[in-house]
Amino acid sequence: MRSALTKLQYGAVILISICIFAAPALSAESAKPPLTFLHYWSGGLSGGIKEMGNAFNRTAPKHPVEIKEFDHEAFKVSIGPMLANGTPPDMFSYWAGAKVKALVAGNYLASIDEAWGKAELDKVFPRSVSQACTYYGQKYALPLTQHYVTFFYNKHIFDKHGILPPKNWEQFIAACDRLKQAGVTPIALGSQKRWPAQFWFDYLLLRTAGPKFRQSLMHGTASYLAPEVKRVFALWQSLFDANYFNPAPNQIGWEEATELVHSGKAAMTLMGTWAIGLLDGQLGWKQESDYDFFRFPIMEANIPMTALGPIDVLVVSREGRPADVNAVLTYFSDPGPQMEMSKGSGALSPSRAIPPQFYTKLQRRILETIRRTPYWAFNYDLATPPQVAEWGLDLFQSFVDTPKGYERQLIEMNEQTSIFFKQAQ
Repeated sequence: MRSALTKLQYGAVILISICIFAAPALSAESAKPPLTFLHYWSGGLSGGIKEMGNAFNRTAPKHPVEIKEFDHEAFKVSIGPMLANGTPPDMFSYWAGAKVKALVAGNYLASIDEAWGKAELDKVFPRSVSQACTYYGQKYALPLTQHYVTFFYNKHIFDKHGILPPKNWEQFIAACDRLKQAGVTPIALGSQKRWPAQFWFDYLLLRTAGPKFRQSLMHGTASYLAPEVKRVFALWQSLFDANYFNPAPNQIGWEEATELVHSGKAAMTLMGTWAIGLLDGQLGWKQESDYDFFRFPIMEANIPMTALGPIDVLVVSREGRPADVNAVLTYFSDPGPQMEMSKGSGALSPSRAIPPQFYTKLQRRILETIRRTPYWAFNYDLATPPQVAEWGLDLFQSFVDTPKGYERQLIEMNEQTSIFFKQAQ
């Protein structure tokens, strides 16, 4: 989790954390300062978190929460040094899975068992979500949103060219060929920040090798030189060789890739449901008339289907004020705030208490797709240890630049991970 930083970067991070979180000393009689909640989405993609905080503050004026938005990529670099130097926020957004596990192992987080038990949250969240919040036998995370990675496509383009959402790989390739012949880039990819490329590796592996093999790879008991992994990269390379992707994906971000779909320069993009917030909000598209979704196609009939995506959670810093956050945790788990977060982010709420009619028709269809899918998997950088995830994200981005060089890239990746997992035993 602690990325390597230059001295200049490190000093800047410490200065930022001091400026954001330092507060003047208070006398014993003074009111406590607001609890700080650092959230890693900002601006138009802040995802309803500010509204949740404001609503809580109206109900609990003596224990207010101050929401501090942080740029997504800057957050990834900054939160580690904040925790290591004892200057963290009281609470912050994070991603369930290997990233939370690493912070728990580093003794940076406080358990939320007390708040979880008092609010009887095992009755609120499904067992799979509850397990995603449990580390070393204790609860350490409150689920806020559940995102699903899927294809979003320009419905006008599909309709114009008589293309139906593909259900299997053969139909998908046929759709890409038809779009390419019509002069439309079939697939938009914006991997400038590395992580958007991982979804292609994830789904190609899940659809051809299955969830059990992928889990073995994530845990270090399978090799990156295994035939199953090489097959994924060969399939992925074939898509680049066919010129299905936009030129130079590593030079644009996921937002720009989504805008290519919106403008009609590309037909579809593989992205999480946070794209709904961009498509609806900033780009002004209408669900099911301007754009729609379809799940990643079936590739092998005997492979069980797996849905992919992150669960965003709220965690509590051990160095913060854990004793004061129980009311916040309880409030944020209620249906009202969970629905507020969903409206602002495009995500589904992990809560079972949300009535289906709350969601838009498109979101209900996404929810039904998830519930019909037998397996759920965290995306790559949340499913494997943080250090391995960094190497993997570098691998995917390097592959996008030079797809024909994946054999050499996999040898290097396998050497790094073999040493890492051997030392971790």
